[in-house]
Amino acid sequence: QVRLVESGGGLVQPGGSLRLSCAASGIIFSTHAMYWYRQAPGKERESVAVITSSGLTSYSDSVKGRFTISRDNAKNTVYLQMNSLKPEDTAVYYCNARYFSRYYWGQGTQVTVSS
Repeated sequence: QVRLVESGGGLVQPGGSLRLSCAASGIIFSTHAMYWYRQAPGKERESVAVITSSGLTSYSDSVKGRFTISRDNAKNTVYLQMNSLKPEDTAVYYCNARYFSRYYWGQGTQVTVSS
């Protein structure tokens, strides 16, 4: 059974930082590309960042320079370091694991940026 479990969300003030984690089980983690998506109220889910199995990274324009995605294959975990947070970063953040046509979702973790 595949499980992706996100953690690290919460309430933070504008300009603050959070680090999200996503622990995977039931997959050969090192072979999967790992994504972070987010969905704000009333908006579609959008891709935020991706790290390939070989460690290449890519970011959406809205978070480039502020967010960093990384992975630890020994711990089957992907991270999203979020700095200089803005109110518009408020959303539920989801982890996604992808291997060719197979993909899996976590349950999401809420991030709220507010003073």
